[in-house]
Amino acid sequence: MTDDDTYSSGEIRTIALAVIAGIFFGGVATGVAFPTLPLLDERLIISTLMLSVILSANRIARLFMNTPAGTIIDRVGARTPMIVGLFTQALAPFGYILGLYVPEVVLGTIPVFGQVSLPGLVFVLSRLFWGIGSAFVFIGAFATVTYVTTSDNRGRWVGYLRGGQSLGFPAGLILGGVLTDIASMEIAFLAAGLLALIAGTVATLVLPDIHGGADTDSAKLRELPTLLRGRPAVLVIGFGNFTLQFLWGGVILATLARYASDFGLELSLLEAAGVSGVVMAVGVLTSGATTVIMGRVSDRVSDRTLLTLPAFCAMSIGFLVIAYVPTLEALFGAIFLIGLGMGAAAPALMAILGDLTPGDELGRMGGVYNVMGDIGLSLGPLVALPAVDAIGFQWTYALCAALVFSCLLVVSVPLLRNPKVTTSAVKAD
Repeated sequence: MTDDDTYSSGEIRTIALAVIAGIFFGGVATGVAFPTLPLLDERLIISTLMLSVILSANRIARLFMNTPAGTIIDRVGARTPMIVGLFTQALAPFGYILGLYVPEVVLGTIPVFGQVSLPGLVFVLSRLFWGIGSAFVFIGAFATVTYVTTSDNRGRWVGYLRGGQSLGFPAGLILGGVLTDIASMEIAFLAAGLLALIAGTVATLVLPDIHGGADTDSAKLRELPTLLRGRPAVLVIGFGNFTLQFLWGGVILATLARYASDFGLELSLLEAAGVSGVVMAVGVLTSGATTVIMGRVSDRVSDRTLLTLPAFCAMSIGFLVIAYVPTLEALFGAIFLIGLGMGAAAPALMAILGDLTPGDELGRMGGVYNVMGDIGLSLGPLVALPAVDAIGFQWTYALCAALVFSCLLVVSVPLLRNPKVTTSAVKAD
């Protein structure tokens, strides 16, 4: 990424805050759905497996849309695709409301998946719309913030971007649960849709038209090896993102409640589910706060990669603590360490990717980065619970510690050897 096109600090602030608002409200709208969707299997006349399909449909759609979305953004610029993505996301919550009121008709039965109803189909399509829109939003946000910033301030704004992304989802969980309890599911979904519409409207008014016109061929998921062949550093950064998402959004999220249950961890009146919720909240808040702080710090160090060294070490220690010290106090300390590591590593990796990527490739390389993260998010729950059943919690979490520690060799060392991964402070010398 070159620093030839410069924006004033006020312009950067306005543009970045609009992008962050879109990401945050999108995360809120996503989180609103989670306290309610798992309760709808009987109302939608579907099996538990079909409900799982509904919950994962957005992630599957985004996984396959990341690279095409990146290509489109490189061709036409980030403004229009991101705005379209925000408004496409906004269709999903209104689709949920529609799904609650369409006739309860069973359309047929699919082997293994069970009954497919009209309401269930509406929810699946709504989640697919959300996934397609979020691909354009996430990649467009990365491309926009990276393009308008320089290596002097990129870490700061990428940190804010990641912080908004991290905190939006738990805020949505709280909002969705509260609105469902005091009002109804329909009101919760309506609030999510309105927030997404507000984000799209703000983006329409504020976002500039930047870095369009790259002469690129259409990219698909199967073409990732070709995209990465000339940019091995992107694959290294992507592996780091894969590991973070695999462990944080996959393994931890999927196993924490069961871990608390099996070891009898309780907190006041809270049992396993409540304990896991509180512990995850501590981790999310720690990660979000660390992201904001470490993003600014990365602008001041000689090499952003240096921040990944203590980050990966902290996460590795956290997983070892969970593996070998199954107490409530140790669990809080471990999740705090993992949150610190996640919050330090994620913005550094994103800022490094922005430093290394030319402006006309930000969409495609951002798409690759997101694909790797989505693969981790998708594989995490699929691997975690079978692993716990097969080898137990201790070995599962110990292997997680080994995986994140391997990032020191796979991610940190190669990037430290890359002379281009520097801040502008070094360039100025």
